[in-house]
Amino acid sequence: MIQIFKEGETDRQTIFARKDPVDSVAAPVQAILADVKANGDAALKKYTKEFDGVDLTSIEVGMGAIDEGFRAADPGLVEILYRAADRIVAFHQRQVRNSFLINDEEGILMGQKILPLQRVGLYVPGGTAAYPSSVLMNCIPAKLAGVKEICMVTPPGKNGKIPPNILAAARICGVDRVFRVGGAQAVAALAYGTESVPKVDKIVGPGNQFVAEAKKQVFGQVGIDMVAGPSEILVIADGKCTPQIVAADLLSQAEHDPNASAVLVTDSQELALAVQAAIEEQIPKLLRKDIARASIDNNGKIILAQSLDTAVEISNEIAPEHLEVCVDQPFDVLSKITNAGSVFLGRNCPEALGDYFAGPNHTLPTSGTARFSSPLSVDDFVKKMQYTYYTKDALAKAQMSVSNFAKKEGLTGHARSIDIRFDPAVVGEEP
Repeated sequence: MIQIFKEGETDRQTIFARKDPVDSVAAPVQAILADVKANGDAALKKYTKEFDGVDLTSIEVGMGAIDEGFRAADPGLVEILYRAADRIVAFHQRQVRNSFLINDEEGILMGQKILPLQRVGLYVPGGTAAYPSSVLMNCIPAKLAGVKEICMVTPPGKNGKIPPNILAAARICGVDRVFRVGGAQAVAALAYGTESVPKVDKIVGPGNQFVAEAKKQVFGQVGIDMVAGPSEILVIADGKCTPQIVAADLLSQAEHDPNASAVLVTDSQELALAVQAAIEEQIPKLLRKDIARASIDNNGKIILAQSLDTAVEISNEIAPEHLEVCVDQPFDVLSKITNAGSVFLGRNCPEALGDYFAGPNHTLPTSGTARFSSPLSVDDFVKKMQYTYYTKDALAKAQMSVSNFAKKEGLTGHARSIDIRFDPAVVGEEP
């Protein structure tokens, strides 16, 4: 049963604690990465047989198979995928940046170029659930950024094929190449390259703890979006909320993972008790009830705050991945929120809306990293290159300032690289 903690009566460590998985997977992941780096496709086939029970004859999914998957996908879902893609495009188009040039001083040009990454790897989870929504959320910003090639990796089913709904999403949003491999071995393939899988510049997309650890270990060889932890939801709710609805919203994340976190912060003891009871009533009705049960028992909590203002303070300190604000004037609360991945405002905006359809990205910072990081965006798929140009006259005006600055830092070589350009013994008497 989800526990209730009272602000002021419960120590802060208990209120703000996050329970992380206790089993480290660093060592086995390191071994898998090294194996794939050394043995390429052979290692990928070995691990796919071991972990997925599939003997791969080919690792890449041909375009014909992608088209076949699209045709086999649920037509109703395909229609929804198109509509969701339009909304995701509409939101992320606003994030596209432009290069700029500054020329407000004579003889000086400064600028910044926005350049798309050349090749990006997209990890799409498989296993207990396949998520076509993740394909849309990760691919569309990359396409808008101008990424030249998007390579998707995802575990095959027991039949050796990729679920049709995943392939349909890949085709709708423009994935260029698809590979039937998952887990840490797929991350290794994207990071190092194999005979079949090309090396990429950056790896994005959610996965289990093995995938997250693998992304962490290959960072530096390639870029990554983030090291994502278990899913989280925090609901700020006042006493006017319907307990059954709040309970359903909490369980929408609890069903993701036994390590997922569902937290309610409210100033109403009556609501707290009612939500506690509603959760117990709803869990047995879920298809993934065992997962939700473990999540609620291990990581769920209800925090009884002294006021809605302190509820917001508690939320800011927790810095949740998903934050629902279920109060009368949610925009008044929004102005006070500083740490959250994605915020859902009002009583009619469940977090699940953002997972699938609303438009803002659902790849979000977890584990409190919303204090310093952001949702996946077009910015994740570009790099910025700056440039500077000075004429001789412009450099002459800056010479003494730059040279003296360098000397104050003890870097006389830096100073000389400026001063030598004005040394008559080197350049003569010409200006």
